[in-house]
Amino acid sequence: MTPHLALEHLWSLAACAPDALGDIHFEGQDPGLPSVYRVGTLACATIGAAALAAAECHALRTGQRQRIDVSMRRALAVFRSERYLRIDDGPAPELRDPLMGFYETRDGRWIQLHTNFPHHRLGVVNVLGCANDRDAVAAAIRGWEGAELDRALADAGLCAALIRSPREWQDNEQAAAVAALPHFEIERIGPAAPMPIGSDANPVADRPLAGTRVLDLSRIIAGPVAGRTLAQHGAQVLLINGPHLPNIAPLVIDNGRGKRSALLDLREPTDADRLRELAAGADVFLQAYRPGALAARGFAPEDLARIRPGIVYVSVSAYGHQGPWAQRRGFDSLVQSASGIAWTEREAVGGTAPKHLPCRALDHATGYLAAFGAMVALLRRVHEGGSWHVRVSLAQTGRWLQSLGLLEDGWRAPDVGLDDVRDLMQTMASPFGTVLAAAPAESMSLTPARFASPPHPIGADEPRWVES
Repeated sequence: MTPHLALEHLWSLAACAPDALGDIHFEGQDPGLPSVYRVGTLACATIGAAALAAAECHALRTGQRQRIDVSMRRALAVFRSERYLRIDDGPAPELRDPLMGFYETRDGRWIQLHTNFPHHRLGVVNVLGCANDRDAVAAAIRGWEGAELDRALADAGLCAALIRSPREWQDNEQAAAVAALPHFEIERIGPAAPMPIGSDANPVADRPLAGTRVLDLSRIIAGPVAGRTLAQHGAQVLLINGPHLPNIAPLVIDNGRGKRSALLDLREPTDADRLRELAAGADVFLQAYRPGALAARGFAPEDLARIRPGIVYVSVSAYGHQGPWAQRRGFDSLVQSASGIAWTEREAVGGTAPKHLPCRALDHATGYLAAFGAMVALLRRVHEGGSWHVRVSLAQTGRWLQSLGLLEDGWRAPDVGLDDVRDLMQTMASPFGTVLAAAPAESMSLTPARFASPPHPIGADEPRWVES
């Protein structure tokens, strides 16, 4: 499986014109990082799909086609962007809570805890009935059967995953639900007249998404990567956070490039009304809450299609929108653990503890697929009209990665440190200091991907659109 073949598969699923595939070129082959999975192929194909969709948007507006180049080395640097991030030449950012990680259970199974938010950490400690430190947690977990603890933590709304083999995952009811879904979905959800890309009918644009407005209601990696990708192709992206919701500062910085940032509390009627007003002027509404969470507050896809006919609503979830785990909280590493990826990586190296991928590949790939789907829907809106719903999930992306096949000795590839990729970084002054971060991976001959602004602190901007 090569990057171009993987991209062809995505392109055909989106029913895009096959002739455009001649405009994109790939360089490099797996393994680009130490893994038995084809992470580099996944990175190139998903980044390439988003770049090619952006080029199609630009071609539709201007009649100009362009060449796109994606190197695997650059793509993998972007897939590790949060690892390479530096502020004012300081140390690597701390992204993990000390309790996060793998623990052995009484029956010799392994379970992963995800405790990067304080309330998730406290919830785990309360379920275990132990002190709030790693040794106490490890001792408490050794008193539990693995499957029993997995259920108890999920029932408590906490973030954990029992380590499963691929065969064990296939026997799980949620795996069957995921297997019934394509890699992504683009569904028409309402009527609307055809409309151009951008804020007016002028076909001349210096950037593919110039004049396009995006509301980004997402945190951590997958959803924010989608918003960041739309921003680097010229969209006006307004990030909306709740003032009570936790964040991880380095991820705010890395994924906030090109965005403005505002606060709205959807528990407050006036703030909910303000979000509806913003949605009435938006082209894309991107959200990464659990399925149904925003619908309960009046922001279901169909609700927004009535408010703003022609909107493209993008939903990002962990385990998909169908099946018994649709409401289960999840993150990239947990999906890796539950679905057999962490088990397979361990088996390859002959280790004892499970082993994750060398990057948050499911997060990043899902983010690029979300941006790709959004742009495909915008293209369809030009010709067909309609309001659209794009759905992606980490589990669907993980299933696709697993289907690409394994590299027997891929785990022997050398790791790649910051000094190995400094030529792929860019710097920008920001309110946080001088940011060193991975530059966009795609090279586009007419509309180079770039960020029009540095990351903004959460809530630094007013919740309004800026007239262009």
